[in-house]
Amino acid sequence: MPQIRVAVVDDHAVVREGIRRVLEGEPGVVIVGEGANGDEALRLVAKEKPDVLVMDVAMPEKGGLQVAAELHRQGSRTKVLMLSMYDQPEYVLESVKSGARGYLLKDSPPAELRRAVRAVFNGEQFFPPAVAARLTDALRAPAPQPAATDVLTPREKEVLIGVAGGETNKEIAARLGISHRTVETHRESLMAKLDVRTVAGLTKLAMEEGLIAG
Repeated sequence: MPQIRVAVVDDHAVVREGIRRVLEGEPGVVIVGEGANGDEALRLVAKEKPDVLVMDVAMPEKGGLQVAAELHRQGSRTKVLMLSMYDQPEYVLESVKSGARGYLLKDSPPAELRRAVRAVFNGEQFFPPAVAARLTDALRAPAPQPAATDVLTPREKEVLIGVAGGETNKEIAARLGISHRTVETHRESLMAKLDVRTVAGLTKLAMEEGLIAG
């Protein structure tokens, strides 16, 4: 059985100790070092060249995602297994994009941690069933449709809110601290972009987009 060299990085000593206790009892697994932040993780990998880096996603200053991405850019052979308290798909996706090979929740049972380390070491990806299910659902979900007003600049959007709210150009100018002529320019521009030429139409659109109350 090949020896698996593991490094553990987490900003909480109690978490590192827990991981060490679980993995030290696993045949063929050797803990080669520990770290408490991203910079220590990079130094640890450079010095010890572990097979697997078990690392917290969120740490002060340089987090696990940054470290994983940097190791990926360097072409490091160390495989990253992310640890996290969060099972939201966005965290998992960001971890995968950064180059991590696995994602494990901190409240996972010891046996799952051992399986994850071995899977990642063997070149597999590892996600607990619950995390994998949520990730699959997120990937299958249709992408949100862009809002019609996304084509507007922030200032044009402010003018639209004013027009839809019943303000005159003079009132909008006073509220935004710009000239009357500038308001007219923004108004003409947003109407052209939205292809809406009436105040009633702008008001309806602003309500649909949630910019003003219905």
